[in-house]
Amino acid sequence: MNLIEELQWRGMIQDIMPGTAELLQKEMVSGYIGFDPTSDSLHIGSLVPILLLVHLQKAGHKPFALVGGATGMVGDPSGKSEERNLLSEEVLQHNQTGVRNQLAKFLDFSADKKNAAEMVNNYDWFKDFSFLNFIRDVGKHITVNYMMSKDSVKKRLEGETGMSFTEFTYQLVQGYDFYWLYQNKNCKLQMGGSDQWGNIVTGTELIRRKTGGEAFAFTCPLITKTDGGKFGKTEKGNIWLDAKKTSPYQFYQFWLNASDEDAKKWIRIFTLLPKNEIDTLLAQQDAAPHERALQKKIAEEITCFVHSRADFDFAVKASEILFGNATTDILQSLTEEQLLQVMEGVPAIDISRTTLEAGYEIVSFLADTQIFPSKGEARKIWQAGGLSLNKEKISPEKNQLTTSDLLQNKYLLIQKGKKNYYLVKVI
Repeated sequence: MNLIEELQWRGMIQDIMPGTAELLQKEMVSGYIGFDPTSDSLHIGSLVPILLLVHLQKAGHKPFALVGGATGMVGDPSGKSEERNLLSEEVLQHNQTGVRNQLAKFLDFSADKKNAAEMVNNYDWFKDFSFLNFIRDVGKHITVNYMMSKDSVKKRLEGETGMSFTEFTYQLVQGYDFYWLYQNKNCKLQMGGSDQWGNIVTGTELIRRKTGGEAFAFTCPLITKTDGGKFGKTEKGNIWLDAKKTSPYQFYQFWLNASDEDAKKWIRIFTLLPKNEIDTLLAQQDAAPHERALQKKIAEEITCFVHSRADFDFAVKASEILFGNATTDILQSLTEEQLLQVMEGVPAIDISRTTLEAGYEIVSFLADTQIFPSKGEARKIWQAGGLSLNKEKISPEKNQLTTSDLLQNKYLLIQKGKKNYYLVKVI
């Protein structure tokens, strides 16, 4: 497998140093990407660097995932308009553990594998590095002029907030990571997002000046959305890889709702499907865009990759509940946790159990809970067949709700028209 050709047709290469493609064709190369432990979970913006490491390993090379325990204490100024809050060592250690556990899911760390993935933490080589030793052994090799020529530095110096010395030194700290891995792990390649190009090049320069050796690099484009919205962001915030922060159902829905233009780019970048299969899907999409073949396939592939096949199956079932022709039996099959996942964002209403035990007249219930503004309107829609209880039409003959209607002995799902849902909880 020619790694660079594979990544180029997928649209995953922006900058590349001369000689990188030739090196990757000549020998097994160790390459690394750094992950910033600002949270105990990565989000979908991290999927591109994760997939770069996956492709690297699939092509027979050795991936290193660097968790930035030390650089996380400093803060990367690249792409930032102001300095971020520094995290405590305790929080960073907690975050590193979470990130490490997630990365272990995507790469093969088997000890018997020649190109087994390895995880490293730059805190291990920085914790005993004194300031005086750092400025003597690292700082003297890189000029201030060189550091100030970087776009990430220029933009901050020209802005109102300026740049602290802490942030200014970040590129030296990251550059030393590359040098350390080059010296101790024979790591000759660094990869990352295009906003990291300046920091990455500083590493190759430090290696050249300290050792006379040659190191290589390439970056991938930063992912954007066609509508101008920030990739991986929704009204509720980031789309996380941790199922506790973003449920598999919400995760699946994010990809399923991609625009056609985004889907055409994302199918190459975010899946491991071969070119011929992707070309077939692109042709299907062009022939029948309303069937959304691309979005369905992307959502399936990525949900299975990040979560599991079972989580994908549940997400499809959940979508059928809200947008398809699901039955009461499917609703009844969900656990309480799954039901609440599906109904996240649906208006919630509380009623007392005693009211329901006595039998709650439907029209009164609909007006009392303000699902309808009046009894008259509620009766009109109900008798016209526009009202469902737990995904089944409420017949004109049924005029009371009781505890026997409850899901999980606690919930009622009321549907008004095609898309208006209300989750009623008895307390």
